[in-house]
Amino acid sequence: MLRALLLDFDGLILDTETPLIDAYARVHADHGVTFDRTRFLHGVGHAEYAFDPWHGFSPHADRAVLEEECRAAKAGIILAQPILPGVEALLTAAAAAGWLMAVVSNSPREWVDPHLERLGLRAHFRHTVCRGDAPAPKPEPDLYRLALNQLGVRASEAVACEDSHTGTLAARRARVWTVAVPNASTAHHDFSHADWLVPSLAEVSPTALRARFGRP
Repeated sequence: MLRALLLDFDGLILDTETPLIDAYARVHADHGVTFDRTRFLHGVGHAEYAFDPWHGFSPHADRAVLEEECRAAKAGIILAQPILPGVEALLTAAAAAGWLMAVVSNSPREWVDPHLERLGLRAHFRHTVCRGDAPAPKPEPDLYRLALNQLGVRASEAVACEDSHTGTLAARRARVWTVAVPNASTAHHDFSHADWLVPSLAEVSPTALRARFGRP
C-alpha cells in the first residue's frame, strides 16, 4: 500500500528554473547582447547538457561580474515566485492521510532547506535528501534509495513527483512510482518512462495516487 510521498524541489515546489533563465535574459539585455532562450531552456534539468552561458559576449568580458549580476537578478526573481499550484493542497492531504514525506533534490541542502523554511513548508517533510547526501546525484537512483531508507519504506510503497527528465529517470531507476509534472522550462523533456504525466500537482492527491498505483 502506498504510504510515502517524495517530492523534488526546484521546478516542482518552487519555480527556480524559469527565474534562472529570466536572470540570464536580463543580464544579456542589460549589456545589449542577443539572448537565445531556446538554447537555455534545453539546459534545464539535463545534467549532461553543458554550454557556455556567456558565449555571445566579447572574449574580454568579465565573466565573474556577469555571473554575479545573474545571481543577484535570479535571487530577486525567485523571492517573488509563489509556491507552485497544488503543492500545499497535496502536502496537507498527504499529511491527513498519514503519509511520510521527504524532499529529494539535486540541489544542495543550503539551497533547499532555507527556501522550504521561508515558504512555511519544511515541517511537512520528515527528511530532505539533497545533492551530496548520496554517492551520485540524479539521474542515478542513489538519492531516492537513501530517502526510502530514511523513511523506512519500500520502493513500491512510495510515489515520486518530478518536473524533469533527469528526476523522473532517477525515481524510476529506484523503482519508485513516478509522476511527471512538467513546467514551462521542462515541457520539452522526455517523460516516456514516467508512470503518470500531469499538468500540475493540482491533479494529484493520495486518493488519486492509490487509485492508480496501490490499494486503498
